[in-house]
Amino acid sequence: MRALLAVCALTAGLLVPVVTGTAAQAAEPLQLSAPTGRYAVGATELYLRDTARPDPWVPEQTARELMVTLWYPTSTRQGTRTEYLSAEESRLLIEGKHLEGVPLDIFSTVGTHAIVDARPAGSPHSLPLVVLSPGWTQPIATLTGLAEDLASHGYVVAGIDHTYETYAITFPDGRITGCAACALDDDRAFFGRLYRSRAADMSFVLDELTGRDPAWRGSRLIDTRRIGAAGHSAGGASALAALATDRRIDAGIDVDGTTNSGGEPVIPVTGLSRPALVLTSDDHLPGGHDRWLTADFANLTGWKRWLAVAGTDHASFTDLGIFADQLGIDIGATTPGARATGITRRYVRAMFDEHLRHRPQPLLDGVSARYPEVTVAAR
Repeated sequence: MRALLAVCALTAGLLVPVVTGTAAQAAEPLQLSAPTGRYAVGATELYLRDTARPDPWVPEQTARELMVTLWYPTSTRQGTRTEYLSAEESRLLIEGKHLEGVPLDIFSTVGTHAIVDARPAGSPHSLPLVVLSPGWTQPIATLTGLAEDLASHGYVVAGIDHTYETYAITFPDGRITGCAACALDDDRAFFGRLYRSRAADMSFVLDELTGRDPAWRGSRLIDTRRIGAAGHSAGGASALAALATDRRIDAGIDVDGTTNSGGEPVIPVTGLSRPALVLTSDDHLPGGHDRWLTADFANLTGWKRWLAVAGTDHASFTDLGIFADQLGIDIGATTPGARATGITRRYVRAMFDEHLRHRPQPLLDGVSARYPEVTVAAR
């Protein structure tokens, strides 16, 4: 089977889609790596509606609607596994990204590990919360492997599908929204607007999960004093934007995301003292082509690390890296997708274990014999 998989290259400071690769017909459904923690994982979907602001991309929508997937620890180990994407969502995503030769339902075949609507486990106010944002035009599903792993280690993860920013989001009434914002992304100022909008989405989700009348039955398990934000690509830049604007967020992670917004820096020039981690491929380094992320990193005045992972591509930090290997597609990475996934999971968890759980993580301070691909590019 000829297949073209969208991956990302940094061109003129902008992450844009390119295509490459050849694949043989997959004999088995696509499969995520198993979570590594001691807990089983549950997952549920929430429909949230922010009536305080109109949708930023479709202003006639007077409220911002969001679908949020929650992953969390559970003692339930049997039940229906979560659907990665529906067959229709898979089709719309593949057509939207112009992935020629890929079976239209392929992302509906993915084997996941979370149990649908399983009863949450934990003591009241004991679980840290991480808000998670995907890359531009990507559904939150592409970070499922990371979210499941964090949940298996005792985190609640709130993954946001940012409405009108990907090709298919399904709402409870059956509506499927497309990528209205895709018609607007012709300059860098758009991305500054995107980062601010996503930061507002993250803050609204925090309101809904930690307020007096929370939207989720397991919200009582969340420790509101331990909140993190993370994301990949545009989602990573948005996580830093949320860290800068919402004081409830204690630590942030940008995974391979430029902060080039065509205007104001994401991190204020006056400085930001809360902890931040930047995790990138080894061709995305301080002082290199991404001068915007370099400048924003310099504006971080507290604990910070910029870690680089050798042999990775932009897609390596998401589920797409594993899927590419399973399909026999070369995305330009020399580090296998499963290995890149393991590295991403381990360093993201180390960051939040250190700064939300206050458990020292020497892994973040230098080269590890277990992960020699990872170097400290800046601190």
